[in-house]
Amino acid sequence: MNTATLTSYPWWAYLQLMRPANIITAWADIMAGFAASGYFVLNNQFNIIPLLWLLLATTGLYGGGIVFNDVFDAQLDAKERPERPIPSGRASRNGATLLGIMLLSVGVAAAAQVSWLSATVAIAIASFALLYDAFGKHHSILGPINMGVCRGGNLLLGASILPMVLREYWFLALIPIVYIAAITILSRGEVHGAKLNTALVALSLILIVIAGLLGLGLLTNYRLLTALPFVVVFAARVLFPFIQAVRKPTPEQIRIAVKAGVLSLIVLDSTIAAGFAGFFYGLLVLSLLLISIKLAQVFAVT
Repeated sequence: MNTATLTSYPWWAYLQLMRPANIITAWADIMAGFAASGYFVLNNQFNIIPLLWLLLATTGLYGGGIVFNDVFDAQLDAKERPERPIPSGRASRNGATLLGIMLLSVGVAAAAQVSWLSATVAIAIASFALLYDAFGKHHSILGPINMGVCRGGNLLLGASILPMVLREYWFLALIPIVYIAAITILSRGEVHGAKLNTALVALSLILIVIAGLLGLGLLTNYRLLTALPFVVVFAARVLFPFIQAVRKPTPEQIRIAVKAGVLSLIVLDSTIAAGFAGFFYGLLVLSLLLISIKLAQVFAVT
């Protein structure tokens, strides 16, 4: 069954609202946080059930958050992006709202199967996602930080399987916070283009993220040499399109940079995962990139 046939089904529009390619990047957050927790080592057992619950949780939380993004933007999209599911009439606003509520509820409920702490983190992520969708995105400074907190919280959700580790490594959330802030700042030029200063700020934040990844080598249980190949791949994937966006901050070039930035979240997470859990676990996380890229050929990521 080809894509043209699938798009004729009513449910396809609601699937598009969820941005499946982006959800895979959220899985990578969980797996990176899980690696940082050292669960298999500290817990002295191989039990992936908690990880599976957390993957389901982030599917609901991210999917619900991104659906509500389109719900709140329906009127604006009718002018700027009429091809999107809601303004095009392929999905109703009420139907999307119901879908968003269901997904967020599933996210919190799945996290609760792991621990009360995981459920608390999930509720916080859902709250910040709705805050961003309704208000945060309209603020030039608070908006990018708000969105970054959602992704940073997602990484901590993966680490929440062991509460003591979460308290020790809370600062890991700062890396995706800064990274997502860079992408969010740049993404505001997807329709009308961006100012040179805005693109420069985004590029500077990317450089800070790369420095932060290298700085993790100061931790006693983080193997920088193991993670270094992943750092190189990450830098190669994001620096070029962001530099191009600085040189030519047009809507088209910015969309290319933003898409590369979103998909490279997986490479960022694989870098963290490899340093904490080894090269092959890092490759496992990195393999999600192939799935995300394939889905991005069918579904929009922005």
